[in-house]
Amino acid sequence: MRFLKFFLWSCLAIFCGLLLSLSGAFLYLSPNLPSVESLRSIQLQIPLRVYSGDDKLIAEYGEMRRSPIGFDQIPKDFIAALLAAEDDNFANHYGVDVSSLMRAATQLLKTGHIQTGGSTITMQVAKNYFLTSERSFSRKINEILLALQIERELSKDEILELYVNKIYLGNRSYGIEAAAQVYYGKSIGELSLAQMAMIAGLPKAPSAFNPLANPERAKERRDWILGRMYRLGKIDEARYQQALAEVVDASYHGSSPELDAPYIAEMARAEMVGRFGSAAYTDGFRVYTTITSDRQIAANQALTQGLIEYDQRHGYRGPEAQLSATDREVWLTELGNYRSQSGLLPAVVSAVSKDAIKALLRDGSERSISWESMKWARPFINTNSLGPQPK
Repeated sequence: MRFLKFFLWSCLAIFCGLLLSLSGAFLYLSPNLPSVESLRSIQLQIPLRVYSGDDKLIAEYGEMRRSPIGFDQIPKDFIAALLAAEDDNFANHYGVDVSSLMRAATQLLKTGHIQTGGSTITMQVAKNYFLTSERSFSRKINEILLALQIERELSKDEILELYVNKIYLGNRSYGIEAAAQVYYGKSIGELSLAQMAMIAGLPKAPSAFNPLANPERAKERRDWILGRMYRLGKIDEARYQQALAEVVDASYHGSSPELDAPYIAEMARAEMVGRFGSAAYTDGFRVYTTITSDRQIAANQALTQGLIEYDQRHGYRGPEAQLSATDREVWLTELGNYRSQSGLLPAVVSAVSKDAIKALLRDGSERSISWESMKWARPFINTNSLGPQPK
């Protein structure tokens, strides 16, 4: 009985000491803390995008890929996956998880350093928007104090919106919408439950759990999050098993222009940099040009066809390369080093007959080309002279 009383009084003393310490830290540090009110009008770094007059993306410039979204655009399944991974008590706490604080305090007393974060999502918002990634006692106290202020000023929905638009998720993607585009080529709302869980697993360690660089570790992390969602009652058994069975299908998707007009894009980029300097790449400018997609496509097609006809009038200049190997797999590997340009497909001549030639394409298929259609391919000798027709 005496031991129990001693234990309870000790716990109370520790709690009071912690409360007094936080109060003292608040009085000492709060005058130097940034205003969390600024989060309501925060300016995120967004790349420069150039569009046609009918709203087709031509080019994107900037180191960060980011497409901010509102809270109402965040799928409920993703929120459930994120909270299961990062902060399952988010709805109930006031910015700080006391058990995580106690764990961090114990580590500090034992080692003199805070080795694990244990941060709530609100604390991560405080760090991502106002602080550095330094692991120190003073930075942790600032993080806690800012988190408490953020919870007083903003709603839970606003905090989540700030979080999902700011976090780094690997491969130059910042925010969940950009990550969905980078890893799956889709909007976040178009992803499956398993794909959402994969992205929700990235904030902890974007490199270690990257589905492109480390697909096995990424799958383990994804499956752990799905298991947490199931145990927390966020998904039922059927959805859990279906998501677990889904293969890791992430692949890199770069910026995807909808219209080929690089010269127009470069003119717009140069003009914006001339006016706004380096801010042109980070302030989210959207430049709309006067060109329209239908006319630009027609111009591109006319130019391409004109160049092909010009090239044919001047004869055949010979192959891109001579391959000594006769193995089909070697040919396919070599074809992988060439890319299609303006509708022209790289190919290897695999067989020749009196009526046609056979060409092996990069995808492994074969095409037959008649000699009749190759009449134009007279060998180029000089600008004024061509050889005989092929036969």
